[in-house]
Amino acid sequence: MEIPNRIAIGILGPEALVNKVLSVIATSFPFFQPLHCACSTEKAPAAAEQLLTEVEVLLVTSPALYRRVKEHVVTRLPVHMIPLTDAGLFSALYRLRHHKELATRSSVFSIDSFTSSDLHQHVKEIGESASNFLIYDGAPYPQTDELIQFHMEAYREGKTQAALTTETEVAEELNRIGISCEWIAPTDQNITVALERALLTTETRRSKEAQILVGMLNVDNFGKKLQQQSSEHEIQRFKLEIHRKLIDYVESLDGYLTHLGADDYVFFTTRGIFERETVGYKFVPLAREVWKSLGLSLSMGIGMGRSANEAGAHARLALRRCKEAGGNTCFIVHEDKTLIGPLEMADPLSRDLSVTDPVLLKNAEEAGMTSAYLSRLLATVARTNKLNYEVHELANILGVTVRSTHRLLLQWMDHGLIAIVGYVKVPKGRPKQTFRLQFLEKFAGNSYVT
Repeated sequence: MEIPNRIAIGILGPEALVNKVLSVIATSFPFFQPLHCACSTEKAPAAAEQLLTEVEVLLVTSPALYRRVKEHVVTRLPVHMIPLTDAGLFSALYRLRHHKELATRSSVFSIDSFTSSDLHQHVKEIGESASNFLIYDGAPYPQTDELIQFHMEAYREGKTQAALTTETEVAEELNRIGISCEWIAPTDQNITVALERALLTTETRRSKEAQILVGMLNVDNFGKKLQQQSSEHEIQRFKLEIHRKLIDYVESLDGYLTHLGADDYVFFTTRGIFERETVGYKFVPLAREVWKSLGLSLSMGIGMGRSANEAGAHARLALRRCKEAGGNTCFIVHEDKTLIGPLEMADPLSRDLSVTDPVLLKNAEEAGMTSAYLSRLLATVARTNKLNYEVHELANILGVTVRSTHRLLLQWMDHGLIAIVGYVKVPKGRPKQTFRLQFLEKFAGNSYVT
């Protein structure tokens, strides 16, 4: 399902890497609309030409593939590649060393795509000897057949005991013929860096970088906190301390803050700065500071629009969603009224509990799942690592009757958000159904949670 106003990005490469990139986009880049093509090196130019007619930027998954595309395709659009780093090399080498026959330091490995100087520097950092590697020193961007031939000859002549390669086709062929080989794959962090660079070069991003953003802040349970102060002077100092914290935060956004009275504030900044400060709409560090120093939680509504008036209206709508969800959270409403949230009101070291997938949010809304229900379910799953619940448990989490919960569950099942995964026998009556919150699986800590 295509979401309006998302940036179209082309992903080109072998299937394993394309899927890895798509996974990173799904979890961390909600503003990208990926169009992908899994292909071999030989078919890359034709596939790239096709993708470039539909996207704003192209990401190629390996240096060899990138070189092939650049040599044969002429385009004004930005084309990026995922660079090779030591992290992928260390991971592949670690897997090889776990083979019993390759665990000794005397084992020699053939390797491609790294220069001699780079490789020596990398392996030195982990205590490996450069003499344990036979480096491919042929053409800078060789064909797949040349790399396979290099690794095969080195192995059959007894010079090496295994191979390391950055090309999936080479790894698959070598393993097929019985030569131990590990694929040097980019890490999720490598992919994230490449996607961030690609994002910054798109025309859509550049046009939205300076777009005005309106934020509305409300201090949760402000009245109760004031009642806890012992004197009028303490109340004034408390209000001033809140104001100071908010000013410091908005200053970090290069923004402008004004107090609307009582517990309400509004600030203005640009979309680009806010995206960077929240690491792509992931967390709001202000909340942790305010909670630690003052014991207060905040509700933050963020609005974007084609005009200041529209952005303000969207900020108020987002703040209303925060209050519906019980406060202590942040929602964002884009210019097309796409909703993102709740964002985690904490620091980057805390667990990521933000919901940024617009398809998921749209499905949840159409299924009658309010912001309050989503936030409560999300918090429970993150805290317990549990995805399977009986109806009375869900009723307690949602704060509604069992009858109302049954009605909600039917709606959610119709939209594919949950599924019945089992039955629990009881002494009398029909067996109790067990429901799985499959739409929240990525927020559980382990894939084997129940």
